[in-house]
Amino acid sequence: MYNMEKQHKLGKLHALERICLLLDKDSFREIGSNITNLEDAFNIKKGQFPYDGVITGYGTIGGQKVVIYSEDFTVIGGTLGKQHGYKIANAIKMAIENRCPVIGINDSGGARIQEGVNALAGYGEIFYYNTMASGYIPQISIIAGNCAGGAVYSPGITDFIFVIDDISQMFVTGPKVIKSVTNEDITASSLGGAGVHSQQSGVAHFHAPNEKDCFEKVRRLIAVIPPCYEDGCIHMEKKGMTPSAYNENIQFDQSMAGIIPERSNQGYDIHDVITGIVDPGSFVEVQEEFARNVVVGFGRIKGVAVGIVSNQPNFMAGVLDCDASDKSARFIRFCDAFNIPIITLTDVPGFLPGKDQEYKGIIRHGAKLLYAYSEATTIKINIILRKAYGGAYIAMSSKHLRSDFVYAWPTAEIAVMGADGAADILYGKQMKNMAPEEKAAFRQEKIDEYNEKFMNPGIASMHGYVDEIIRPEATRERIYGDIMMLSDKRSLDGVHKKHGNIPL
Repeated sequence: MYNMEKQHKLGKLHALERICLLLDKDSFREIGSNITNLEDAFNIKKGQFPYDGVITGYGTIGGQKVVIYSEDFTVIGGTLGKQHGYKIANAIKMAIENRCPVIGINDSGGARIQEGVNALAGYGEIFYYNTMASGYIPQISIIAGNCAGGAVYSPGITDFIFVIDDISQMFVTGPKVIKSVTNEDITASSLGGAGVHSQQSGVAHFHAPNEKDCFEKVRRLIAVIPPCYEDGCIHMEKKGMTPSAYNENIQFDQSMAGIIPERSNQGYDIHDVITGIVDPGSFVEVQEEFARNVVVGFGRIKGVAVGIVSNQPNFMAGVLDCDASDKSARFIRFCDAFNIPIITLTDVPGFLPGKDQEYKGIIRHGAKLLYAYSEATTIKINIILRKAYGGAYIAMSSKHLRSDFVYAWPTAEIAVMGADGAADILYGKQMKNMAPEEKAAFRQEKIDEYNEKFMNPGIASMHGYVDEIIRPEATRERIYGDIMMLSDKRSLDGVHKKHGNIPL
């Protein structure tokens, strides 16, 4: 019944092999194996295609139940007809009803042309249920072959997209169409390969060298995210596991004390801070290769699932730009939808200046980040590690956007801008006619004065914008205690409205 060899010749696993490799051993149960195409059209006979080219059913990953579908490229190129589309839509519906993640393995030639509008109807049903599921159950898409035309918009709605080297191809219009319209020659890989979407477009969230590695990454993700929306902000590693008391087994990580360099313009790797906060080996980074000036991902603190949003001083000094704002905002909204506490690690010199960013719409994109943090009602804890300048200070989960707790390390610098720039703007006219030596001494004096008066966390703490100044080595314990304190958090009622208008 299954043509394994045909798929192997293409260097790919078969749809059924993919399911069995991803799920726990012997856990898969197929649903709808006897469904087939129903219409005669253009040399296609009714009942010609077994299971209409898509295998659907359920199983478990690490004991967690999931619903899964896998398109079979060996059956009329995995093209989507009416029955094929309805099988996928019903799988998503089943996942919604049973409050568990849904995983789609995409390997299809697109809409089945012979079925005309019925094929488009199948896509419409899928998009509808993708939207219904959004924010209620996690939706994961694996691009394990072709995914083109209208087919790309189902993964586009889902929460996480996985791509695989030399296998994944994802684009709205393929190379032939582009050649006919623009006369531009481009390969499928250069247009919509794994590297393109993981590094340039930001469409993909995870990138793997092969299918086996991809499925292992999916299993790791399923292990750390909650299976569905539910009230409360505590998602433990194991079902029924009880969080430990926050005042028991307290341990301080002394290695955290020396992470921040002495010079404020010197970079460091934010992963070192994250490692000192989360449980060993628990961090799962999302969109690792895209917008690397921010780092986002999931981890656990004493078994409790958390989402982490952080600037990356080692790349572009951790500045916020259009892509970084989009990446962060999308991740924040996922965490908030599933009541995952958001831990923000702030070291940001500002929004990236320049003509290119203005033309790209940094105002619109930066507004998404402000909106996402302001709208989020899950637990929000912000640690200001070093720089927190200007509008970017506000955007990174500040007290003004209703972060529950904002802490600062002693190295924190909270101000409109850096001391060097401030001195040049405030005293530029006075320094204009000074001799070089006099100017240098005067400028340094004003820089030191600005640093003393405005660049330390004590000023923000005095006004209540920072709740406490804490030692770096106490950060993990402080965060865990706060999560325990806020575990029954319920937001106060806001303005009654249907919904806001996020700047998309």
